Amino acid sequence: MKRHEMAIGMALGALALVAPAFPKSAPADEIGRGHAIVTVLPKKKSEAPPNIRIQDLRLKVNGKEATISNWVRLNKPEDLVELVVLIDSSARTSLGQQLDDIANFIQNLPPNVAVSLGYMDNGRALLTGPLTTNHAQVAHGLHMPAGLPGSSGGPYFCLSDLAHNWPSRNNMARREVVMITDGVDIYNLRYDPDDPYVQAAITDSARAGLVVYSIYWRNQGMLDNTNYETNTGQNLLAQLTQVTGGYSYWDGLGDPVSFSPYFAQINEAMQNQYRLSFTSPLKEKPEVQTMNLKVGGPAAKVYAPQQVNVVPHGLE
Repeated sequence: MKRHEMAIGMALGALALVAPAFPKSAPADEIGRGHAIVTVLPKKKSEAPPNIRIQDLRLKVNGKEATISNWVRLNKPEDLVELVVLIDSSARTSLGQQLDDIANFIQNLPPNVAVSLGYMDNGRALLTGPLTTNHAQVAHGLHMPAGLPGSSGGPYFCLSDLAHNWPSRNNMARREVVMITDGVDIYNLRYDPDDPYVQAAITDSARAGLVVYSIYWRNQGMLDNTNYETNTGQNLLAQLTQVTGGYSYWDGLGDPVSFSPYFAQINEAMQNQYRLSFTSPLKEKPEVQTMNLKVGGPAAKVYAPQQVNVVPHGLE
């Protein structure tokens, strides 16, 4: 009998040595929840939008596997969008050539899009009115920017201000921003991927859940005249928009002839978005964390944020 018990004990011990060590589930009070807006477009313009399923997704948050709790396509009339078109007050007055394109974009937005128009002014995002589905009214408030060098106070300060003071508390609506600016940081003219004002704008956008697009238009003043500054501004805008899940549009080193093609692509993006919901480990308080989404299934262009806000369970 003793030998039998000993044999069982030795066998169990051997199993323990070879059995895989499964991670323990995190306590409920150490689980965070997050959401992200992901844009999925066809590889070719002639193709229909791909149907991406939840089983096609693999997600890491802060370098660790996260649990995807929901994946919903946002293509119904009740799927609300809140959009702010934010224009740099330092933009050259030649931007007047594009006012019709901006007005047409605003006026032809779908009924589920509430929009507001804002101007970058001394580090703030000054809105001409509240978010509204009266698109014609918003377009009527469109006017020429001041065109004074440095009057915006820097596009990244202004985006942070908008993120801190988003004109709605509807957490279920998508929050999208179109910035019209040259992206030059007048406080740090050299190209610096770790520019503190750009990084702050990225973090603030992640906390507010903003998807940011940018359209390049050169600003007034000597600081915005050289090809070096142009490249610097365009690269910073590309960095900002990519991290938020948006896109940056420009046409070489000069100003684009028309904004219409860019607005058409932004419209297409907003009509092909999903809401991704997930859980991941988190302690005590909300935190902006890195996100890495891998998408299998049909071939597609995927634009997903690289930083997301994760909040404790029960506070989302």
